[in-house]
Amino acid sequence: MFELRPYHKFNSDISYNPFREMEDFERKFFGEPFGAFFRNGDIAEFKTDITDEGDSFVLEADLPGFDKNDIHLDLSDNTLTINAERHSEHEQKDKKDKYVHIERSYGKYSRQFDVSGINTDAIKAKYENGVLKLTLPKKQKEVPESKHLEIE
Repeated sequence: MFELRPYHKFNSDISYNPFREMEDFERKFFGEPFGAFFRNGDIAEFKTDITDEGDSFVLEADLPGFDKNDIHLDLSDNTLTINAERHSEHEQKDKKDKYVHIERSYGKYSRQFDVSGINTDAIKAKYENGVLKLTLPKKQKEVPESKHLEIE
């Protein structure tokens, strides 16, 4: 039964770690590392890359293991919000007692981005192989016209 659990040569409960108290203090004071999932109901972040392609930006967000229907994109007041929620099988009561070890994260993930310089009507989204890819076309800069005015 326990052969499926990850093996650690030095079990943290048995071996002495002089920095354990400091690490525990840092976690309690600063919280978990950025991008980590929080099991206490908080919303976690996910990693993104944004590249400038000249006429548009490309945003790629790592969302492995999500169903496309569990990812939601919302635009409001020049803010793009990406929300994703992943449910775990071990949340079901009938399967809860079968799990020996659980490491995969689940819950709500969210990020917000300023899209004030983006043509929001032309944003394209694609989700493939665990990566959400958004193409965000830049707004065309309006060049002021110069005119000659006649005096009456």
